[in-house]
Amino acid sequence: MKVTEAVHSRRSVRAFTDQPVDREILTRVLEKAQRSPSGGNVQPWNAIVLTGDPMQALFDRVAQEFPKGRAALKPEYDIYPKGLDGAYEQRRFGVGEDMYAALNIERDNKQGRLMWFAQNFRAFGAPVLMLVHTPKYMGPPQWSDIGMWLQTIMLLLREEGLDSCAQEAWAAYSPQVREMVDIPDDHIFFCGMAIGYRDPDAPVNNFDVKRAGLDESVRWEGWQ
Repeated sequence: MKVTEAVHSRRSVRAFTDQPVDREILTRVLEKAQRSPSGGNVQPWNAIVLTGDPMQALFDRVAQEFPKGRAALKPEYDIYPKGLDGAYEQRRFGVGEDMYAALNIERDNKQGRLMWFAQNFRAFGAPVLMLVHTPKYMGPPQWSDIGMWLQTIMLLLREEGLDSCAQEAWAAYSPQVREMVDIPDDHIFFCGMAIGYRDPDAPVNNFDVKRAGLDESVRWEGWQ
């Protein structure tokens, strides 16, 4: 698979089959991803890869928090900036509405949307969940490095015929995640990533995810 094909076919998959993922494939992907760029070669990424009983135990623990609503949400960082507005907020809102439209869940169906949101915390049926953390003293440049590492992993997974969904939503239940997996106290818990084989027929995996035009993001200077 060419890089262009991997980029084009990668998307946040939110419905996986129950086909197991071979650990050897994940090892191969993660070993290759160690070549990801990082400022000063710091390589600030750390991860725990769950499957089977440990993953199910985490799902069960977080499920206990759902009845508490927003009172149970305690992320260690702002998942979205408080001042998000304009085109950035429109894109965030728009992709959510397009997803719910694909699922035929109307805006006034609060219960239906909440039930779907809960699927985040079952990794959308994926057989593997990777949890990512980094030392708390790391700054924005190192978080950028982690993003490059995650993107490299996601593209390498496509090369192997696998799919993923990077899930910052897991950060909302950081205390419960820490109860169930060994994340050092001096590290910040960043996100999860669901990994598996996509269900090609699921509507949530087939709606169009709109992207901004290049003219909205890039300015050219000095070109004829």
